[in-house]
Amino acid sequence: MGEIANPLSSSDELSLDALLGTLDAHKEKALIFHYDGQDVRPSYHVTEVKTGAFNALDCGANPESWQETFIQLWDIVEENRGHMPVGKFLAIMGKVAQSVPFPRDGKLTFEVSDGVRPMQLYKADTLTIEDDAVRVPLSPRPSSCKPRDRWLEEQKASCCTPKNSQPCCG
Repeated sequence: MGEIANPLSSSDELSLDALLGTLDAHKEKALIFHYDGQDVRPSYHVTEVKTGAFNALDCGANPESWQETFIQLWDIVEENRGHMPVGKFLAIMGKVAQSVPFPRDGKLTFEVSDGVRPMQLYKADTLTIEDDAVRVPLSPRPSSCKPRDRWLEEQKASCCTPKNSQPCCG
Protein backbone atom coordinates (compact mmCIF):
# COMPACT_ATOMS: atom_id res chain seq x y z
CA MET A 1 0.00 0.00 0.00
CA GLY A 2 1.33 3.41 -0.88
CA GLU A 3 1.52 6.73 0.86
CA ILE A 4 -1.35 9.03 -0.03
CA ALA A 5 -0.30 12.54 -0.89
CA ASN A 6 -3.12 15.03 -0.77
CA PRO A 7 -1.75 18.42 -1.85
CA LEU A 8 -5.13 19.91 -2.61
CA SER A 9 -5.80 23.37 -3.89
CA SER A 10 -8.43 25.53 -2.26
CA SER A 11 -11.16 23.91 -4.36
CA ASP A 12 -10.36 20.41 -3.04
CA GLU A 13 -8.91 19.44 -6.39
CA LEU A 14 -5.30 18.88 -7.26
CA SER A 15 -3.78 21.99 -8.82
CA LEU A 16 -1.08 21.75 -11.46
CA ASP A 17 1.38 23.30 -9.00
CA ALA A 18 0.57 20.65 -6.37
CA LEU A 19 0.82 17.84 -8.93
CA LEU A 20 4.16 18.97 -10.36
CA GLY A 21 5.58 19.80 -6.93
CA THR A 22 4.73 16.38 -5.54
CA LEU A 23 5.95 14.53 -8.63
CA ASP A 24 9.33 16.29 -8.58
CA ALA A 25 10.65 14.00 -5.82
CA HIS A 26 9.68 10.81 -7.70
CA LYS A 27 11.18 11.19 -11.19
CA GLU A 28 12.25 7.55 -11.58
CA LYS A 29 8.84 6.09 -10.73
CA ALA A 30 6.13 5.17 -13.23
CA LEU A 31 3.26 7.64 -13.55
CA ILE A 32 -0.04 5.78 -13.69
CA PHE A 33 -3.36 7.55 -14.14
CA HIS A 34 -6.48 5.61 -13.15
CA TYR A 35 -9.93 6.32 -14.60
CA ASP A 36 -13.24 4.49 -15.06
CA GLY A 37 -12.06 1.59 -12.89
CA GLN A 38 -8.86 0.94 -14.84
CA ASP A 39 -5.27 2.09 -15.09
CA VAL A 40 -4.16 3.81 -18.26
CA ARG A 41 -2.37 1.43 -20.57
CA PRO A 42 1.42 1.40 -20.28
CA SER A 43 1.65 2.93 -23.76
CA TYR A 44 -0.40 6.05 -23.02
CA HIS A 45 0.76 9.41 -24.42
CA VAL A 46 0.41 12.98 -23.26
CA THR A 47 -0.86 14.27 -26.60
CA GLU A 48 -1.60 17.88 -25.75
CA VAL A 49 -1.30 20.40 -22.95
CA LYS A 50 -3.32 23.55 -23.34
CA THR A 51 -4.26 26.42 -21.11
CA GLY A 52 -6.76 29.19 -21.30
CA ALA A 53 -8.35 32.06 -19.46
CA PHE A 54 -12.12 31.76 -19.51
CA ASN A 55 -14.82 34.37 -19.02
CA ALA A 56 -18.40 33.19 -18.80
CA LEU A 57 -21.86 33.96 -17.53
CA ASP A 58 -23.43 31.25 -15.37
CA CYS A 59 -27.10 30.27 -15.39
CA GLY A 60 -27.85 32.89 -12.73
CA ALA A 61 -26.38 35.66 -14.93
CA ASN A 62 -23.30 35.90 -12.68
CA PRO A 63 -19.98 36.62 -14.41
CA GLU A 64 -17.34 33.95 -13.89
CA SER A 65 -13.66 33.92 -14.80
CA TRP A 66 -10.95 31.34 -14.25
CA GLN A 67 -7.77 29.89 -15.70
CA GLU A 68 -7.60 26.23 -16.59
CA THR A 69 -4.98 23.82 -17.88
CA PHE A 70 -5.97 20.70 -19.80
CA ILE A 71 -3.71 17.66 -20.02
CA GLN A 72 -4.83 15.30 -22.77
CA LEU A 73 -4.08 11.60 -22.31
CA TRP A 74 -4.31 9.20 -25.25
CA ASP A 75 -4.83 5.74 -23.75
CA ILE A 76 -3.74 3.47 -26.59
CA VAL A 77 -2.22 0.02 -27.00
CA GLU A 78 1.38 -0.18 -28.21
CA GLU A 79 3.58 -3.19 -27.64
CA ASN A 80 6.68 -3.31 -25.44
CA ARG A 81 6.11 -0.07 -23.56
CA GLY A 82 6.06 0.64 -19.87
CA HIS A 83 4.18 3.38 -18.07
CA MET A 84 5.67 6.81 -18.59
CA PRO A 85 8.26 7.73 -15.96
CA VAL A 86 7.41 10.75 -13.83
CA GLY A 87 10.61 12.39 -15.09
CA LYS A 88 9.40 12.20 -18.70
CA PHE A 89 6.03 13.70 -17.75
CA LEU A 90 7.83 16.53 -15.94
CA ALA A 91 10.06 17.09 -19.00
CA ILE A 92 6.97 17.33 -21.23
CA MET A 93 5.38 19.82 -18.86
CA GLY A 94 8.64 21.81 -18.69
CA LYS A 95 8.83 22.00 -22.48
CA VAL A 96 5.21 23.15 -22.63
CA ALA A 97 5.90 25.83 -20.01
CA GLN A 98 8.69 27.26 -22.20
CA SER A 99 6.28 27.89 -25.09
CA VAL A 100 2.85 28.07 -23.49
CA PRO A 101 2.96 29.59 -20.02
CA PHE A 102 0.28 28.10 -17.80
CA PRO A 103 -1.03 29.11 -14.39
CA ARG A 104 0.29 26.55 -11.95
CA ASP A 105 -2.50 27.34 -9.48
CA GLY A 106 -5.34 27.28 -12.02
CA LYS A 107 -7.98 24.62 -12.44
CA LEU A 108 -6.58 21.32 -13.77
CA THR A 109 -8.58 19.08 -16.09
CA PHE A 110 -7.58 15.82 -17.75
CA GLU A 111 -9.02 14.87 -21.14
CA VAL A 112 -8.84 11.12 -21.71
CA SER A 113 -9.65 9.02 -24.77
CA ASP A 114 -8.58 5.69 -26.19
CA GLY A 115 -8.77 7.11 -29.70
CA VAL A 116 -12.14 5.44 -30.32
CA ARG A 117 -14.45 6.62 -27.55
CA PRO A 118 -15.15 10.35 -27.24
CA MET A 119 -12.85 12.33 -25.00
CA GLN A 120 -14.01 12.48 -21.37
CA LEU A 121 -13.20 15.14 -18.76
CA TYR A 122 -11.68 14.22 -15.39
CA LYS A 123 -10.23 15.87 -12.31
CA ALA A 124 -7.67 14.66 -9.79
CA ASP A 125 -8.28 14.95 -6.07
CA THR A 126 -5.22 13.17 -4.70
CA LEU A 127 -2.31 10.95 -5.66
CA THR A 128 -0.65 7.92 -4.12
CA ILE A 129 3.10 7.39 -3.85
CA GLU A 130 4.11 3.73 -4.08
CA ASP A 131 7.56 2.11 -4.09
CA ASP A 132 7.77 2.01 -7.89
CA ALA A 133 4.90 4.22 -9.09
CA VAL A 134 2.89 7.36 -8.53
CA ARG A 135 -0.82 6.75 -9.05
CA VAL A 136 -3.19 9.57 -9.92
CA PRO A 137 -6.85 8.54 -9.65
CA LEU A 138 -9.06 10.58 -11.96
CA SER A 139 -12.76 11.12 -11.34
CA PRO A 140 -15.31 12.44 -13.82
CA ARG A 141 -15.70 16.20 -13.91
CA PRO A 142 -19.49 16.70 -13.82
CA SER A 143 -21.31 19.84 -14.81
CA SER A 144 -22.95 21.89 -12.09
CA CYS A 145 -25.12 24.91 -11.44
CA LYS A 146 -22.76 27.46 -9.89
CA PRO A 147 -25.48 29.58 -8.24
CA ARG A 148 -26.83 26.42 -6.60
CA ASP A 149 -23.32 25.36 -5.56
CA ARG A 150 -22.71 28.76 -3.94
CA TRP A 151 -26.12 28.59 -2.22
CA LEU A 152 -25.32 25.13 -0.80
CA GLU A 153 -21.96 26.37 0.48
CA GLU A 154 -23.70 29.30 2.18
CA GLN A 155 -26.13 26.87 3.82
CA LYS A 156 -23.26 24.82 5.23
CA ALA A 157 -21.60 27.96 6.60
CA SER A 158 -24.78 29.54 7.95
CA CYS A 159 -26.43 28.76 11.25
CA CYS A 160 -29.55 30.73 10.39
CA THR A 161 -32.34 30.58 7.84
CA PRO A 162 -31.09 31.99 4.53
CA LYS A 163 -32.41 35.33 3.40
CA ASN A 164 -32.56 34.10 -0.18
CA SER A 165 -34.28 30.74 -0.39
CA GLN A 166 -33.77 30.51 -4.16
CA PRO A 167 -31.07 27.82 -4.65
CA CYS A 168 -30.64 28.15 -8.38
CA CYS A 169 -31.08 30.31 -11.40
CA GLY A 170 -34.91 30.16 -11.27
